Amino acid sequence: LFGLFFIIVGLDNAGKTTILYQFSMNEVVHTSPTIGSNVEEIVVNNTHFLMWDIGGQESLRSSWNTYYTNTEFVIVVVDSTDRERISVTREELYRMLAHEDLKKAGLLVFANKQDVKGCMTVAEISQNLQLTSIKDHQWHIQACCALTGEGLCQGLEWMMSRLRVR
Repeated sequence: LFGLFFIIVGLDNAGKTTILYQFSMNEVVHTSPTIGSNVEEIVVNNTHFLMWDIGGQESLRSSWNTYYTNTEFVIVVVDSTDRERISVTREELYRMLAHEDLKKAGLLVFANKQDVKGCMTVAEISQNLQLTSIKDHQWHIQACCALTGEGLCQGLEWMMSRLRVR
């Protein structure tokens, strides 16, 4: 397999597709239709982004594991306005990080929709996701607004700097 593999997950409506579109910088984006199980693959400059909604049907979840091999980073997109469901994201995140094939993967959390009044702050999201308890993965949380692209470059830069370190 050639290229880098990143997984992008988040609850429905968190902003994953919008972020991916911003990443592609309006280049020609090759989207393959959902690979069997609500998984979309988008390739930008030899980087493969595999994307799916978490909190989806239990039945689909087991098929995700097949995408974990060779994954460099897990990017979790959080809707900063969705306080009710942040615990769902947390449970799913820890389930993923515990997986054998992801033990070397880095974690980037995008706290999206930071432009919305009354949203959770980065500190609140970090606390809700218990990020400081993650000891065996490199992680970073980045405030962003997918619609304007604000904060996305900083997140990508963090990932690239981690890749260079290894």
